[in-house]
Amino acid sequence: MERPGEVQVSNRDVARLLEFTGQLLEISGGDTFKVRAYARAAQEIERLGAPVVEMPEEELVAVRGVGHQIARKVREIAETGTFRELDRLKASIPDSLIELLELDGVGPKTIHLLWKKLGIESVADLERAAKNRRIRALRGFGEKKEENILRAIVRFRKRSERMTRREAEEIVRVVTAALSPGTFTVAGSYRRGRSTVGDIDIVTREPRRDVVARVSDLADDVIDDGARKTSIRVRGRRVDIRYATPEIAGAMLLYLTGSKAFNIHLRSVAIAQGWTLNEYGLEERASGTLRPIGSEEAVFDALGMAYIPPELREDTGEIERAQADRLPVLVEPADVHGDLHTHTTWSDGRQSLAEIADRGDALGYEYILITDHSSSLGVARGLDSGRLDDQRREIERVNREHTCRLLAGVEVDIMTDGSLGLPDRVLADLDLVIASVHSGFQQESDQITRRVLAAVENEHVDIIGHPTGRLLGRRPPYAIDLARVIERAAETGTALEINASPHRLDLDDIYIRHAKEMGVKLSIGTDSHRPAEFSNMRYGIMLARRGWCGPADLLNTSTLAELLP
Repeated sequence: MERPGEVQVSNRDVARLLEFTGQLLEISGGDTFKVRAYARAAQEIERLGAPVVEMPEEELVAVRGVGHQIARKVREIAETGTFRELDRLKASIPDSLIELLELDGVGPKTIHLLWKKLGIESVADLERAAKNRRIRALRGFGEKKEENILRAIVRFRKRSERMTRREAEEIVRVVTAALSPGTFTVAGSYRRGRSTVGDIDIVTREPRRDVVARVSDLADDVIDDGARKTSIRVRGRRVDIRYATPEIAGAMLLYLTGSKAFNIHLRSVAIAQGWTLNEYGLEERASGTLRPIGSEEAVFDALGMAYIPPELREDTGEIERAQADRLPVLVEPADVHGDLHTHTTWSDGRQSLAEIADRGDALGYEYILITDHSSSLGVARGLDSGRLDDQRREIERVNREHTCRLLAGVEVDIMTDGSLGLPDRVLADLDLVIASVHSGFQQESDQITRRVLAAVENEHVDIIGHPTGRLLGRRPPYAIDLARVIERAAETGTALEINASPHRLDLDDIYIRHAKEMGVKLSIGTDSHRPAEFSNMRYGIMLARRGWCGPADLLNTSTLAELLP
């Protein structure tokens, strides 16, 4: 409960502020012991189940890694949302230098050296130094490090142009809340289910004056305002609101949903039939008569095609399939019987087994797979064979009290040499096993691919978790050859995960479709660490649909008897 006069913050918020403070200390050249103390306290606080801001100081200092000094800083955060030492550090370091933390592979220690030795204070400074080959002159740096920095800068600039799915959802939530009640539909890459989103496009049938009045207070600024479109900036991101009468709303929505390649191909279909298709409807080329289109279905019907779901509109064969009435039946939320990737307080999760079972009951799931980390991933307090045995007994007890059955599994680490973080005899006793890469991301393509292939070929591994290892906006995919992995998975019957965490959204739809066509099963896992994250299943379904998946392509649509025959 939020206390009067206090800023409501979560344990994750507190942990991030403490971790950030440690990073700033290291950038400034501060005491190594204090840097480690902040990092350790952040890690322990994020693991706590109870809200840390509500703990009295005597309870806080009993938490491992949290002493009286950090406890007092937690109280400051609870009261103000920040604390004095953090504010002082931020004031002493240029903002442009702090921005370097956003670059892949550039940590606070590296930033300190670049700042003090080369006078680098911004991404632009760093790029110039790397291009002029000055960085390789520093002790501990070299040509490869310099090249990696330049690649990191390119990735940083590309990702800053697009939003993650979660960022886009928050802006959509704010804008649509202002437009409600009203008739509107979000279009663009957001509606097509892309993992990252550019601008937000919205089609509305509401009068312009009403829309402008509703969104004026939330807009950072108004970019453009005319009879056909109002463009605003919300939280630094562009939102275009297009006005459509009911007679043209279908054509407008179809046009603004895209993709560009899909629209071009669909227009060529219309031209071949004597029409011109634009955002206002179908125009007969011979007479120039405009036929307004009130719904998307009416457009496809007029062109003699089956309706194409937005997720498929990428011009990858869907138009030809629609003309032949051979589009796939895509998976729906109601088809899903369970979640196949979750974490608990037994490793790095923030939810108990009983809480997961409660959530499974509420969602109407038949099963949920428990996949805490193996002990080889020390940072996540992973499980060894003894603790897995203990957890299985606890799972059996919880299952007696719930209709949703918890399955005993593990997310076992794929080590840098291709071995697994637990012996086969331990894995053999589990219901299902996920194997994932969590280290050695910089390995060459053949090396990291062979690591994963070794896991694919292990008879006890059922699913390869988050197959590319990417973190959207933070870490690029490692250099895995997924074509080789998919080919071998088809031979061994190993499933590939569609990781539904909005931070990952891994796999991309192109690989999902390739796996499906090769006969490889896909598995959706929310990678939930907290009860609220079970709602991430919608992202996994979205990706599966973009990959042309029907119910038969996914493990999650299996009944319990089918999953564990």
